[in-house]
Amino acid sequence: MIPLSFCGYFCLGLVLILLGSNQADLARDLDLDLAQTGMLASAFATGMFVGMGGAGPLYDRLPHRPLFVAAFLLTAIALFGFGPDNSFRETLILFAAIGFGSGAYDTLFNAAVANRYRERSAKPMALLHSGTAIGAIIGPLLVAAIATRWHWTRSFHLMGVAHLAVGAVTMLIRLPERTPTAPTANVAEPTVFSRAMVPFVMVSFAYLGLESAMAVFAVPYATEGLALDVLDGQTAISSMWFGLLAGRLGTLLIRGTLDGRVLIGSGALCFAAIAIGASVGSDHIAVLYFCAGFALGPVFPLTLALAGQRFPHALGSVIGLAAGAGSIGCFVVPWLTGALGDQVGIGFAVKWLSVWAVAIALGGAVILRGRARSG
Repeated sequence: MIPLSFCGYFCLGLVLILLGSNQADLARDLDLDLAQTGMLASAFATGMFVGMGGAGPLYDRLPHRPLFVAAFLLTAIALFGFGPDNSFRETLILFAAIGFGSGAYDTLFNAAVANRYRERSAKPMALLHSGTAIGAIIGPLLVAAIATRWHWTRSFHLMGVAHLAVGAVTMLIRLPERTPTAPTANVAEPTVFSRAMVPFVMVSFAYLGLESAMAVFAVPYATEGLALDVLDGQTAISSMWFGLLAGRLGTLLIRGTLDGRVLIGSGALCFAAIAIGASVGSDHIAVLYFCAGFALGPVFPLTLALAGQRFPHALGSVIGLAAGAGSIGCFVVPWLTGALGDQVGIGFAVKWLSVWAVAIALGGAVILRGRARSG
């Protein structure tokens, strides 16, 4: 299951960078402004919201193999749907379908890891989510290489092949089934739809929204905000994911219990990186993106692991809800950033993203307080 999970997260990383890395070609062929680019990101995020939120309860109730196969197959079909003659409307639908399929298998893998490792899931989750970072590091470089020799839509087709391959493997290996959790004696289990869930939703929303917006607008920020080349923006995306990878692997070196204190520190460091880097307006965009990525590295896997530990009786549902809230962030934050960039400039819009880092730190503080009370 571990190798399969890593490959699944790797495919997710490839998907997450497709829009940002192909933004210049999409904008040219479809005549997009920044707000319309944000709409594509929002369509992807809407699909992820439905896929993530829907897959969680299904994980708790149905056999897992058909769910994994269906999620990878749907994503591959949508990726193969890209062509040089697609309209803006067709592109919106395809991005929504990619989001739905990838969101579904993301939740399935997250729930499977949480189910397998339980209270020890934080570090395994961080390690396996490194596969997402590796995919997102390699992805922009592949996109750039493909664009120099073939039509840019070939990058989508290549990602489709990768999804078909992983989907085929899920049909051949044994997948772990849901392990029921016995209720704790004399302890009232919090329900998924309760105030205890709010900070996890808050952190996930802010993290995925921030990560998505930084990737989607890396190229416009480089070209319009800093007068750099498209390649500089694509390199910045890879740099951010190098930072995310370093941050997630660095989590493995932390001794003791991983809790909300890590989220507080991550939010504070990310705020400083974006606020200072964007204010200075340095041409070294890759450095800014690496620092922000490093700060954000532990956030998502740790948030999901802590949510699973807080609600062990409904792993799939709670992870689907938390991740689904993050996909709403992927919808709202890029859309707001694009609209703001059109009005006052992309430089200010990127600086404004530091607000979401503050939300991560605040959510981490609430999670830490709730953990102390429940403990």
